[in-house]
Amino acid sequence: MHEKPLDLARSRILISNDDGINATGLEVLERIARNLSDDVWVVAPTSEQSGASHSLTLHTPLRVRKIEERRYAIAGTPTDCVLFAVREIMGDHPPDLVLSGVNRGGNLGDDVTYSGTVAAAMEGALLGIRSIAFSQLIDGPHKAKWETAEAHAPAIIRRAVEPSWPAEMLLNVNFPDVAADAVTGIDVVPQGRRKIGVEFEERRDPRGIPYFWFGRQRDEPDMDYETDLSAVRAGAVAVTPLHLDLTYQNQLERFQSAFD
Repeated sequence: MHEKPLDLARSRILISNDDGINATGLEVLERIARNLSDDVWVVAPTSEQSGASHSLTLHTPLRVRKIEERRYAIAGTPTDCVLFAVREIMGDHPPDLVLSGVNRGGNLGDDVTYSGTVAAAMEGALLGIRSIAFSQLIDGPHKAKWETAEAHAPAIIRRAVEPSWPAEMLLNVNFPDVAADAVTGIDVVPQGRRKIGVEFEERRDPRGIPYFWFGRQRDEPDMDYETDLSAVRAGAVAVTPLHLDLTYQNQLERFQSAFD
């Protein structure tokens, strides 16, 4: 448990993502972080790692490239990046805050179990560091409204680090696909249900051999309560506290009895 508020102006901030070191969303998050602190470090994957979830690179070496002072690219996953940054690159002075993103596209509902963006924040939480994942929703064939994330993220960060911060908790923040001045508010809501589509798109290579892509379809059941999904649909920023303990607490007693 972090009992005291975090003094952002004196904090060391680590930034990572899953879209890669050259992603526009990472540039956005850098600007956000540098407006909060002068001590900002960037350690991100060399290439896009969307869907990497909380995976580690175990069967190939991690190639680490120092681009400039306090900026590194790693040929690995978002989890690799945060773990290596905290234990090796910043080992003598670990970060006070981990920020991940800004992801190009939402990480809502069940997306969080697949998301490399959320996984980077998850690794930070496992290492005992306050951690926040940011995603910018894109609901249609147009450019991401990065200005929405850039306008609203600083206040969210400042407010988030004021109260005590429970151990093994991270925040998942999704910005709606609306202009910055059209945001309706900030809603703290539970995770909804949205699973990636089960349809596959079949294609054939020049030799006639079939291959497949995941379809873009999403399964979004109607909810009769407020969630991260309903919040962004209403034009609000969705803030969801996530916990690393996946135990289904209210079923423990039932299954303990079943196995007695």
